[in-house]
Amino acid sequence: MEADKDNNKQVLKEHQTNEELMKDDQNEGLIDEIIKENIHLKEEIQKLEAELQEAAGVFQIKEDIPETKIKFTSLETPEDVCQFSNISYSFEVKSQVPYELQKGQALITFEKEEVAKNVLQMGKHRVQMEDVILEVTANPVPLNTGVRFQVHVEVSKMKISVTEIPDELPEDQMRDKLELSFCKSRLGGGEVESVDYDKRSGSAVITFVEAGVVDKILKKKEYPLYINQSCHRVVVSPYIERHVKKYQVFSGISKRTVLLKGIENIQMEEEIVEDLINIHFQREKNGGGEVDVVKCSLDQSYIAYFEE
Repeated sequence: MEADKDNNKQVLKEHQTNEELMKDDQNEGLIDEIIKENIHLKEEIQKLEAELQEAAGVFQIKEDIPETKIKFTSLETPEDVCQFSNISYSFEVKSQVPYELQKGQALITFEKEEVAKNVLQMGKHRVQMEDVILEVTANPVPLNTGVRFQVHVEVSKMKISVTEIPDELPEDQMRDKLELSFCKSRLGGGEVESVDYDKRSGSAVITFVEAGVVDKILKKKEYPLYINQSCHRVVVSPYIERHVKKYQVFSGISKRTVLLKGIENIQMEEEIVEDLINIHFQREKNGGGEVDVVKCSLDQSYIAYFEE
């Protein structure tokens, strides 16, 4: 009997040991999986950070610039050609500030700030809506944050950008090869002052000594690059520098627009209601003045956009 008990204890002990070993193996497997997943996530994070840095380096802003008639007043001959080596321009960008107009509300914009101020000071207004007199309250319009900034752009007349450069040579050799290719006058090139080559992106910025070379090269979108008796077609484009200046964040309350509340339970078309509000606030006896625009919301909310 004692021997049987000892055997049972031994079997139970071995069973527990096997279970512990299995748990240890499972834990080690889970730890390995977690480590692999962490390594994978770190690689993904590094990849995304690199893409963000690359994307942040170049930005494009589309802006409709109105046509302007330009009158030339004088003509000058520069003593130094480099004096007019760049084409530059700048423009200002202002963001539109959205404002959500809820049901039963209206926005009214006056031509003068003092009229809007007077309407706000009066507070409540009784507006005739055909057979009904509607009591509305005038409230200020708090605006969300907006931004404005200046974009300065310079197009170089002495530099070009080169892309799609094949990765076939060490960095120093490729830099020399680019200089040799772009200095050939028979291909439209000229004396090269410097070559800034980026092997990782396969791109370069080439600066020439003389003015006029850039214009000749850019007449074609591609340029031949000879490497080990093979001809590669690299892409050439203007070298453009972009700078953002005077970046400002603004917010506040609209000075010419008033929010009217209490326009509810009206069985009329929005356009008719807008006309009646316009008529009421056009009259000086009602504390109003010249109205620029009225927008009301009866059935659904709208998004109104404000500009500084």
